[in-house]
Amino acid sequence: MERSKVEDVIEKSEFFRGLDKGHLVKIASLCQVQTFRPGEYVFRQGDYGEHLYIIADGHISLERSVDLGTRKGNAVIGVLGKGRTLGCWSTLLGEPHNLMSSAICQRPTEVVVIKGKDLREMMTSNSELGFVLLQRLCFLLRDRIEGAFGAMEKI
Repeated sequence: MERSKVEDVIEKSEFFRGLDKGHLVKIASLCQVQTFRPGEYVFRQGDYGEHLYIIADGHISLERSVDLGTRKGNAVIGVLGKGRTLGCWSTLLGEPHNLMSSAICQRPTEVVVIKGKDLREMMTSNSELGFVLLQRLCFLLRDRIEGAFGAMEKI
């Protein structure tokens, strides 16, 4: 994927939409592109997480394995498509940890990958950008938590 397309994907994503063009160019310089086939995992629940992913094309299911004693299974937390962002959000806080869900591609999928540590360094060196991104992070996490609770109620 060309650098200009990476910038376009970032600019249209739910997390980075509306940012200053200069910030978008700098963020794009941190990115790599990965492709996945249907059924492949972008990451698995329990993996050590240090990246954020923006879906450039395709669909990814977020699933959480649950064990409620006699009731075990996988709960689909959400299905994310183009422009949606997922991954290890805690890296933006300087705290990488084990991922709490799995991300499974539902069709051929291309993602833009950002190492959270690198984005965090950019955020800490520019407090205005850092505040805006942390504010957006709060809203995204709220939505994901609501989705996870909704999925667990169906088990």
